[in-house]
Amino acid sequence: MPTPFSAEDRARITERLLAAGRDLFVAQGLRKTSLDDLVGPAGIAKSSFYAFFDSKEALYLELMLRQAPLLHERLAAVADEADSARAVLGGFLRAAVRIIEENPLYRRLITHPEEMRAVARRIGPGEPARAEQVLPLSGFLAAARAKGRLVDTDDDELIGVLRAVLVLTLHRQDIGEQRYPAALDRLIDIVAAGLTKE
Repeated sequence: MPTPFSAEDRARITERLLAAGRDLFVAQGLRKTSLDDLVGPAGIAKSSFYAFFDSKEALYLELMLRQAPLLHERLAAVADEADSARAVLGGFLRAAVRIIEENPLYRRLITHPEEMRAVARRIGPGEPARAEQVLPLSGFLAAARAKGRLVDTDDDELIGVLRAVLVLTLHRQDIGEQRYPAALDRLIDIVAAGLTKE
């Protein structure tokens, strides 16, 4: 029977798996990353991977959850600084776009929706709080709706509109480097005005 990992070994190996996953998922994606690719840097056998994570998707989800506090902090700062519903929504979208542009893992999930779906499947139906940690759109909308700040429509439509803005980041080169900042700003202003009540 194999010797169980000590707590110190578990912590060290977990960090190595996360570091390898971060690099590999960004460089080649979830599907092309093999267990061999992940366990090599951690110095463990392929079968030992499952002592740490249920799947590659679970490892990816853990990477996202570890970044969630910073994401929430940045988005909360926007809400605290804004003086109107329109400014809150516009600030939220601008902050989300910056996060996608700066964070390769979030950018990877936006540019590869099949990977987002695979990671989302690792969140059980009874765990909406975990999904909200990764990308807190629903919580943001619920708070804005409770204050009567949003137009009357269902959350699926609102989330679809917000995600459409975030997808614009994928078309930066199509729009043109010089036009992109102004186009993005204009789109965010239009969406914020169209979805909020002042």
